Amino acid sequence: MRRQFDLSLYLVVGAPAAGAHGLVETVRQAVSGGVTMVQVREPRAATGELVEETYALKKLLQPQNIALIVNDRVDVALAAGADGVHLGQDDMSPSDARRLLGEDFIIGLSVGSPGELEASRDHLDAVDYLGVGPVRSTVTKADAGGAIGPDGVARIRALTALPIVGIGGLEAGHVAPVIKAGAQGVAVVSAICGADDPKKAAQDLISEVRAAR
Repeated sequence: MRRQFDLSLYLVVGAPAAGAHGLVETVRQAVSGGVTMVQVREPRAATGELVEETYALKKLLQPQNIALIVNDRVDVALAAGADGVHLGQDDMSPSDARRLLGEDFIIGLSVGSPGELEASRDHLDAVDYLGVGPVRSTVTKADAGGAIGPDGVARIRALTALPIVGIGGLEAGHVAPVIKAGAQGVAVVSAICGADDPKKAAQDLISEVRAAR
């Protein structure tokens, strides 16, 4: 049976982004504030280091029944016992990832336009959710495309029944239009990782998600 997950407030984090609090403590505080799903994303990390970090987060999140996703690295997800992977348009195809991971793992896919969704159509049976964006301009992901806004989220929402999480440059005050456009939740990096109080930042964001529904 496929692992259950909640996209409401999805934290994307790596050790460099976590700042002074450190990776595990940032995630601990964020989860206590309302984060419902976590993705570890460190494209420059050595494999062994990334496995170790992912395993440490798994130990924290598993007792709380919060899904842990690894960006791109199917091998790391398997080695550390994560709950799934998130793939970009240029990564391994979701169909290939599903063959390697089996039916229990969560697979997410980044989509930035109706064209990218259409190009991925043959693999969508292997996908559990879509990360749609960037909603706003972002500096936390170097290869992110141009901002699509809530209208772009709505256009993709109209073309698929898959769950959607909006991502890209989102902070407190930006959440409601994304939820109203049809997303199940929002994904953030700096809005929590860059906050002096990650718990309070998460509380503010999840309150906005719930109020917009």
